[in-house]
Amino acid sequence: MEKFGKMRRSAQELSQKEAEEILKTATHGVLAVAGEGGYPYAVPMSFVFADGKIYLHSATEGRKIEAIKRSEKVSFCVVAEDRVIPEKYTTAYKSAIVFGRARIVLGDEAERLIRPLGEKYNPKAAGKSLDEEIAGAKGRFAIIEITPEKISGKIGKELLKREESRCRENYI
Repeated sequence: MEKFGKMRRSAQELSQKEAEEILKTATHGVLAVAGEGGYPYAVPMSFVFADGKIYLHSATEGRKIEAIKRSEKVSFCVVAEDRVIPEKYTTAYKSAIVFGRARIVLGDEAERLIRPLGEKYNPKAAGKSLDEEIAGAKGRFAIIEITPEKISGKIGKELLKREESRCRENYI
């Protein structure tokens, strides 16, 4: 049996490359950790996908940090497109889910790893401005690094139909 199970609607499964593209372009996702008292804890977060890993900015303490200290196993979900189609009682969507292991990064390594986040969310601030921002926050932030064990992606049926139709039109 596969460690993470197979997608039930395999016809809607995206390729690994397509799922990674969602991770590269999306602006936010939801981090899920094993919370207190057996309850899951999920929190929306900004992130960057770089060098095959996900990096999240965080405070150095708090609920998600404590949860990761208890269990490094996490899930991270990103919805890249989500358009409601009222007349069909559905949505047109693309999403990616990552199952992996998280580690909390502090100090100099965190300062190095935060740079791609700053460049993603404020590309014009690269250079001196970004350096000043990082220096001003020295020691006051952590990076959560997620090493994926499984990345999967899914496309909603309505969006899949539209893309298949577009491919047929381009082929003819």
